[in-house]
Amino acid sequence: MPQARRVGHATFETPDLEREIDHWVNVAGLVLAERDGKRAYLATKVGQLVVELHEGEQAHCTGLTFEVSPKTDFSQLAKDLAAEGVSSALSNDMAPGMPRSLVFDDPKGTRIQLFSEWGYLGDHHQVGGVGPMKLGHVAFVTPDVQGVTKFYETVLGFRVSDWIGDWFSFMRCGPDHHTVNFVKGEKTHLAHIAFEVKDMAQIATACDLLGAKNIPIEWGPVRHGPGHNVSVYHLDPDRNTIEFYIELDQMKDEELGYFEPRPWHRDLPQRPKVWSSDTSQIWGMKKQR
Repeated sequence: MPQARRVGHATFETPDLEREIDHWVNVAGLVLAERDGKRAYLATKVGQLVVELHEGEQAHCTGLTFEVSPKTDFSQLAKDLAAEGVSSALSNDMAPGMPRSLVFDDPKGTRIQLFSEWGYLGDHHQVGGVGPMKLGHVAFVTPDVQGVTKFYETVLGFRVSDWIGDWFSFMRCGPDHHTVNFVKGEKTHLAHIAFEVKDMAQIATACDLLGAKNIPIEWGPVRHGPGHNVSVYHLDPDRNTIEFYIELDQMKDEELGYFEPRPWHRDLPQRPKVWSSDTSQIWGMKKQR
């Protein structure tokens, strides 16, 4: 079966492509690396593709890509997926710098692309806006948290890092505490998309930039419990929630099974566990429900 190593980029449909491009470039601080008619491809300042925008009827997140080993045999991978009841198709050149990918849908209808080759879309870009370093994780609301979590474990090789109760899972495919999150809700939709920034000074700069542009901060700054990242959240024009974060927990050795120790950990060592809702935030204002 495949073993996802990192998240590549997220694909969004938007009814107002120009407005979304403007936000991602001038607020989030990404680079419009390429554009093809009603599609736009945005990269970080180091040139990694992280957001793909399609003009469409409604605003929603339609797909995710994950990198797998460069030694991956896609023909065998398709057979392995078929054995799990997952139908897939090989596709060529679906995004700049990605010559081929294996495409299938996860149980909640998100299109998944697995890729083993990719290229930078330029490098050392000068950016406006916040200017994150990388796409870190993507979170979805779904009615079937348990089922989707199990799919990502068995089909994509993710590991569970933490739960909040039985309604919010955090899953990793590399050293980062989480690359995908799934939270229980009545209807499937994007919960948030998260980008790593350099340090607390850049978090403050992000808050100042949002304030200067009259964009409300929806939540934060806050230090979470699961993952222990310091985060701040805002909405883009399509009302997608965007998180900027720092200091996410790292699982440097899967066999040892604990996260790299940090002064703010209350458990030493910090291991995967089930958190209660009351302990899932270390400090910061509580999110308004």
